[in-house]
Amino acid sequence: MVGRGSRLALALVLAGAAPARGQGADLARERADYASWLATAPTSPLAAIAQQPIGTGLRLGPPGADIPLEGLADHRVNQRDGAVRLESPAGARAVPRGLPVRLGAYTVTVEGPPGRAVLTVFGPRHTGTPPGYYEPQPSLVFVGPLSPPHKTGSVRVLGLDGVEVEAAEAGSVVVPVGGGRVRLRVLRLPTGDGEESELQVFFRDGTNGRGSYPAGRFVTLLPERDGRYRLDFNRARNPFCAYSSAYPCPAPWRGNTIPAPVAAGERYRGGGLAVPATPAGAR
Repeated sequence: MVGRGSRLALALVLAGAAPARGQGADLARERADYASWLATAPTSPLAAIAQQPIGTGLRLGPPGADIPLEGLADHRVNQRDGAVRLESPAGARAVPRGLPVRLGAYTVTVEGPPGRAVLTVFGPRHTGTPPGYYEPQPSLVFVGPLSPPHKTGSVRVLGLDGVEVEAAEAGSVVVPVGGGRVRLRVLRLPTGDGEESELQVFFRDGTNGRGSYPAGRFVTLLPERDGRYRLDFNRARNPFCAYSSAYPCPAPWRGNTIPAPVAAGERYRGGGLAVPATPAGAR
């Protein structure tokens, strides 16, 4: 599945659970669909050329603008009372969150909460390296419970697409991997429209910088019918900063480091940003 803004991140490993049977055909189809989307979609990270907070306003187009865009007339993007508006020689119009808007040869999207909206600009060409993957590992698919958080609350984090979101503490899972057990923090990240959300884990492991992206990878905790959750490391995804330096990279989440290598999911072939500094106490 390829979601809006393409916040793709898929499945997670859970405490005391038996490995679930792999779904090889579904995984292969999912990877093929994602590769096709990356290569062709107007809002693919391989087409991203700039991402900036709108703040008090952005000017697009001519040389000297906040975001110079060759061949584009003078445009201005402003936010007021939670709404974002685009002003151009043709007039002014509202820009809905999460929906692509064409500006000549370019496409723009607006994401983020009111007052902290972020503009992403995509060009007409797709450049960069498509994803590579580790071979599927059925032993790295697990089903089990989600433990509630010790303390409820929320925290601001960068999502898969580099946009800051207000994420709710959802709980934790204990990963039985590499001969040990590691507790991973799970956050509920909004998908952009404020009505839907996903249970996400941003984790680092022993493959970072040695086959996988140095900053870490995202994986989604998926609900099962019996109240438990599925975590599939074969569906671990790189943040979009792995594809384009237009995106900021998420900082590692406190405690979400697996000492053992997790040789599953998306690999890294180079071309993105370096890993950001790890905040004190993040490990």
